[in-house]
Amino acid sequence: MPSVRHFIEHLVILVVCSSLLMAATSNSESEPGSVYQVLRNYGLPMGLLPKGVKNFSLDDSGKFQVHLDHACNAKFESVMLYDMKVMGTLRLGKIEGLSGISAQDLFLWLPVIEIRVDIPSSGLIYFNVSLASKQFSLSSFETPRDCLASSVADLQEVTQITKTLSKIQSGKLQHKLKKETAVL
Repeated sequence: MPSVRHFIEHLVILVVCSSLLMAATSNSESEPGSVYQVLRNYGLPMGLLPKGVKNFSLDDSGKFQVHLDHACNAKFESVMLYDMKVMGTLRLGKIEGLSGISAQDLFLWLPVIEIRVDIPSSGLIYFNVSLASKQFSLSSFETPRDCLASSVADLQEVTQITKTLSKIQSGKLQHKLKKETAVL
């Protein structure tokens, strides 16, 4: 017949093992090395990236890459389209040089090139979408959203719009350079 001491030893081992198992399977949003915690460390909300991040890398200069299982859409105040690879440079309160995220405005998908939180207490977050800036409620991005697989048509439309906007921007730059050269 097992002794009480033997029973307590097994119970302690069971509690320790189950605690370790629970810690190992905890939600990646709370893990100190997760991409969501990195966003928080830079003063940004965790929900800027959807659930389903496969892996990420961050170098000393703040440049990062995030890999998702598939391109997908997440619904906030607006619909966001995430490519399989999202890249940019993290700075305190902002992401610069962003690629891989597009925001839907009316019927168009516009590439998001910068995201910033100027004053956290304002409750606002700003998305620079090439030619304009859109503001959203910061609280909408507090938690990572589910991301539903996006259609090929959405991806093709975003690619075409991105190319068109790049041409427009480079045309404006060329026009500005010509004007400045003419003045000299």
